[in-house]
Amino acid sequence: MSRGFVKEDDLEHAGTDVPERPVSVQLNYITARGYALLEQLATHLETQRKALSLQKDDATAIAQLVIVNRDLRYVSARLESAIVTKPEPPFNQVVFGVRVTVEDETGKIHTYEIVGEDEADIKAGKISWVSPLAKALIGQKVGDEVTWQRPLGNLVLSILKIGI
Repeated sequence: MSRGFVKEDDLEHAGTDVPERPVSVQLNYITARGYALLEQLATHLETQRKALSLQKDDATAIAQLVIVNRDLRYVSARLESAIVTKPEPPFNQVVFGVRVTVEDETGKIHTYEIVGEDEADIKAGKISWVSPLAKALIGQKVGDEVTWQRPLGNLVLSILKIGI
């Protein structure tokens, strides 16, 4: 584009128009551990924000500051709306915050912990309570079989153990 069509202000603010992180419309259930992790993230982002704010002449720092401010707004909103939830024994059925061990049709054993949306990490076996898998498991008991409806095809899971 020719410089004739660009305002000086546009160049100064290039890269500073970052979209907000979408906040889920679901209730913000979270474990105590998840809440503590969000608090740590907020502290880390605030530290970054202060450091970047001092670099007023550095375009890269200004662009990073925009992202840090956006992320800090998101984390602050999630902390404000958090509903810290802890499962109470006895663990007769699958509920938010428990670990559930299942066996799939092939005999493979999997363990999942049902957590809040911001805590979900499938590699660590943590699934969001609003995920299709968690929805299939919640309310079920040891010995129950559930069908996990997946894009790759349904999978039948047998619940072996529920705990924390």
